[in-house]
Amino acid sequence: MRLPTSLMTGVLLLCAAGARAQTTKGGKIDPTWLRADAASKTADFKLVAGLTDANGGMNFNGFSQGGLVLTVPQGWNVVLHFKNEDPNLPHSVEIIAEAPAVPSGPIPPAFEHATTGRLEQGFTSGQSADVRFVAAKSGSFLIFCAVPGHGAAGMWIRLAVSGSADKPALAAAP
Repeated sequence: MRLPTSLMTGVLLLCAAGARAQTTKGGKIDPTWLRADAASKTADFKLVAGLTDANGGMNFNGFSQGGLVLTVPQGWNVVLHFKNEDPNLPHSVEIIAEAPAVPSGPIPPAFEHATTGRLEQGFTSGQSADVRFVAAKSGSFLIFCAVPGHGAAGMWIRLAVSGSADKPALAAAP
């Protein structure tokens, strides 16, 4: 039996989408990405865009679609040492409030100074910037690439600001 071309194309696209969904959410956590200084209440996080080719390079530290969670205690200073290692695409970073739908581009950040700047145009391969802010309010947030379309394509991980945590932590999302 011979399937019509349009049906075969649809089946192939569904199979590819299913395989992509299984392979793009996460990679392996490197414990050197996160350093904490309890005395100064500072969490330093090495945030790398396009670390792997997962999700077409649209990932942070090899994770996309919320597959990695950075938890910091409320009131701590957060320093994201951002670097774009994606050889093909520019990327940016901003911290945004978690919402039912991921925006398609930049929106106001959840915390003052919680952005790299150059949100729409992004940083090209090899470029870097530090993002420094105070995690002043508890809740669920996204570390989000604001280059138009990137966040909506899954280029985001989670930031949990906790009123009960005593130190920062990294974990893969369930």
